Amino acid sequence: MNLQERINLLTRLGEYMLSNSETWAGVKERASWENSWFLPEFIDRATTNIANAYLKDYALTRFVESYKLRPVSEQSGDLRAKKIGIVMAGNIPLVGFHDLLCVFLTGHNAVIKTSSKDDTLIKHLVNVMAAWDNEVAELIIFSEMLKRCDAYIATGSNNTAGYFEYYFGKYPNIIRRNRTSVAILTGDESTDELSRLADDVYLYFGLGCRSVSKLYVPEGYDFASLLNIFGKYNYLADDHKYKNNYDYNLTLHILNKKIYMSNESLLLVEDDALFSPISQLNYEFYNNRNNLLASLQARQDLQCIVGSDFIPFGQSQYPALSDYADGVDTVRFLTNL
Repeated sequence: MNLQERINLLTRLGEYMLSNSETWAGVKERASWENSWFLPEFIDRATTNIANAYLKDYALTRFVESYKLRPVSEQSGDLRAKKIGIVMAGNIPLVGFHDLLCVFLTGHNAVIKTSSKDDTLIKHLVNVMAAWDNEVAELIIFSEMLKRCDAYIATGSNNTAGYFEYYFGKYPNIIRRNRTSVAILTGDESTDELSRLADDVYLYFGLGCRSVSKLYVPEGYDFASLLNIFGKYNYLADDHKYKNNYDYNLTLHILNKKIYMSNESLLLVEDDALFSPISQLNYEFYNNRNNLLASLQARQDLQCIVGSDFIPFGQSQYPALSDYADGVDTVRFLTNL
């Protein structure tokens, strides 16, 4: 399968993901049943972004041209396709799809261990491609054990990263740990900008590395307006798992006599921590923007900064093909094997 055939297949897959296929609708519904954190609207957001941002012919063509890419299967000499083990996370729908796409475009073979939390969607999409071209069944396989691979891409928490280092450390690897995102506000944001910021905070229940878990605000910031605008997501309080987290964190703050602000769906707490628990958004005041940026640039656990001069409000959850997790260029890694 040459590069153009791979691009054509991925483009066709994107069209399928945007279609009204009853089969695809049923698969998305089943994925939501199997993982209650995967609300149908969140699955639709994730799959639509993949189809529109990753799987358009022009986007794929521009992407491979930027690397002057040729799959190893098209190259001569001693080069051969490597077997790439991929350990996928399951925090948001199809979060591991980008790794698979990179392996597929570079001509290597993927051996995938899915997360039990996000198993249905990715397997269905691979089966769809295999039905269109039976060579896919040889290029992409699923396995519970990732043995005898030439390289590994593993995504997980800080805890699981230690295990990944132990098992995969002697092979070429990309091992990803916990990351999160922040927003820097000036106090001059419009109602529309704050409404879009709510998307950065609430989408996927804040479980993604591109989810904003902390705000940096100037002294005297008007939180009342922000919480009121964020109320557009108050319907998430009807989700029992999310509400359980909200009630638990609220109880802790009350028992510890910690100051907090809230609407029906979010607790706003002054805290130095970059990461915040589900249903909570941390904030911190800043006086000097340059000092703040210098401190953030030194962080190894920061994925995105949202705000003026950074990622636009409302866009953190919509990565492009070239937006790599942890800032590690996956295609460059794969082409240099």
